[in-house]
Amino acid sequence: MIQKHCVTLSAYALLFGLFLPENVWASAQGGFIDLTNHAVGYIALLLFVIAYALVMAEEFTHLRKSKPVILAAGIMWGIVAAVYIQHGDSHTVGVAVRHNILEYAELFLFLLVAMTYINAMDERAVFDALRSWLVRKGFSYRQLFWITGWIAFFLSPIADNLTTALLMCAVILAVGADNKKFVGLSCINIVVAANAGGAFSPFGDITTLMVWQKGIVDFWGFFLLFLPSAVNFTVPAAIMHFAVPQAQPKASDETVMMKRGAVVIMCLFFVTIITAVCFHNFLHIPPMMGMMTGLAYLQFFGYYLKKTHSPKLDMKDLDKDQGVVGDFVPFDIFSKIARAEWDTLLFFYGIILCVGALGQIGYLTITSQVMYTDWGTALELSDTWAATPANVMVGVLSAVVDNIPVMFAVLSMNPDMSQGQWLLVTLTAGVGGSMLSVGSAAGVALMGQARGQYTFFGHLKWTPAIALGYVASILVHIWVNAGVF
Repeated sequence: MIQKHCVTLSAYALLFGLFLPENVWASAQGGFIDLTNHAVGYIALLLFVIAYALVMAEEFTHLRKSKPVILAAGIMWGIVAAVYIQHGDSHTVGVAVRHNILEYAELFLFLLVAMTYINAMDERAVFDALRSWLVRKGFSYRQLFWITGWIAFFLSPIADNLTTALLMCAVILAVGADNKKFVGLSCINIVVAANAGGAFSPFGDITTLMVWQKGIVDFWGFFLLFLPSAVNFTVPAAIMHFAVPQAQPKASDETVMMKRGAVVIMCLFFVTIITAVCFHNFLHIPPMMGMMTGLAYLQFFGYYLKKTHSPKLDMKDLDKDQGVVGDFVPFDIFSKIARAEWDTLLFFYGIILCVGALGQIGYLTITSQVMYTDWGTALELSDTWAATPANVMVGVLSAVVDNIPVMFAVLSMNPDMSQGQWLLVTLTAGVGGSMLSVGSAAGVALMGQARGQYTFFGHLKWTPAIALGYVASILVHIWVNAGVF
């Protein structure tokens, strides 16, 4: 079996080796091989483009976004490894793949715990209770426009921007479903607010999480982006404010109470975050270890809820002062883990491995040279500001391509930048996706939730206002955080 495998692999390597130019063959010395001008490099680029095109077309094809990138990642690394083996190097690619998998594992375990907590709070009716409270208050359309926006801005740093956007959109649809203009404008506002709020917290967005886990910016360093993020949200919101109807929607008397243990789970989530921060900042252990420790907190509390569950509890046992309602189904921690966004988690695997393969081929080195050196030189910028055009462009790219592969590519390039520039690229990657409805997970999700009321072209109409907020946030960051550049 082993001999058959070796023969097959050798034939596979020979197939691609036929396309090797002489200078590539000569460069093989057990280390990096530049394949950027080789057929393998072109094939890898084509595979990545096709896979990402399928990801962007998910809404129309209904093909889960994880499938094409996982397949592309496997083929890309396979053909790269075949070339290296043809050169007698069976070690380098394996080390590179393991490095990428380690980075993914840290991200995966961190997000799995966060998603589990969010699902647990959702099951305990925490978000439904918040939604019903907002609906009962009888706010005007303009008041709801700002309230849901600010809640999205401050909730997104704790929960992910997707969950936050879906929750706020549910509020909007509950009170203003008969007013298409209000729903459309509010959805745009929520997308911008959720993305902006996620930019100033290590937990608010995948991009900030990756930067934090890399140790490039410490935990408190991200909060320097609070004011720029607030500007990014408030500038377009202030412009859209005048287009929001001034009418008063009909209030609802719907009441939703949280289930038993909801408050404790919220507190445990907060303690889990503190644990992750302490592990990273003081013990220099990856933050995912703190998050996994926090998962144990929830597991033990889930065990308590399950053991103290009583099927005899019903609505007559409702304690209105405590906001607790009886459980009809025992709490099961593994059902919450099962509800995690597995397609999203597997998508991250495919993206990280695809970008890693492009880096091993040599494309990221070329891109880094062009964006972070050549552009600054062409514009005659000083060393302090040489990376600024590239970091601004990262945000623009994030509006078209998901910010995760863009940020992972930047982290893989690892350009020599000041903390101010790293914060700038974190900001732009986080908020740049707001310029188009398809530029972030929040926007794509809301197009489905508010189908026909929040659309791509409806969002595009306000892109100039959002772009103005984007530029304003960059200028504010450069001004207020000048000391870290």
